[in-house]
Amino acid sequence: MPLTSPIKPYDPTWPQQYAAEEARLKPIFSSALIGIHHVGSTAVPELAAKAEIDVLAVVRSDSGLEDWSRSLATLGYRRGGDLSAGHHFFKRDVNGARTHKLHVCLDGHGQIARMLKFRDHLRQHAGDRSRYQDLKLRLERENSSGIRQYLIAKDPFIQDILAKLD
Repeated sequence: MPLTSPIKPYDPTWPQQYAAEEARLKPIFSSALIGIHHVGSTAVPELAAKAEIDVLAVVRSDSGLEDWSRSLATLGYRRGGDLSAGHHFFKRDVNGARTHKLHVCLDGHGQIARMLKFRDHLRQHAGDRSRYQDLKLRLERENSSGIRQYLIAKDPFIQDILAKLD
């Protein structure tokens, strides 16, 4: 079963795609927004990735979630399931293909540091970046049941890196 998108070689336009999306998203969160970040594999130069721009929005409070959901819908986003308490997920498809994933996390949520630390580590360590890319490509080839299987299979590598950073 295919992933949400095929893994492709690094595209140098991904940072510009992120910047354009950041400009569209920032006004939605208004004063609740603490920070917004490009995360995930498209945020790591030279790393092959699914061409899906991952955005992390860190907010003071999620009391505006219903309003944000309506505003995000006007930008083509639909609500996904909450990944955990305080970690809300949205996805955007264009012409039937996933193009963006938006993680809205409450300030202090553990996932924030996890995403940023892993991204920054891969940006700075070519060996781990290469091993991660090889793993992702192998998992894509071997995948038989979709994105959940792929994400679960990547997690031990990610956990191992993060454990070394703490």
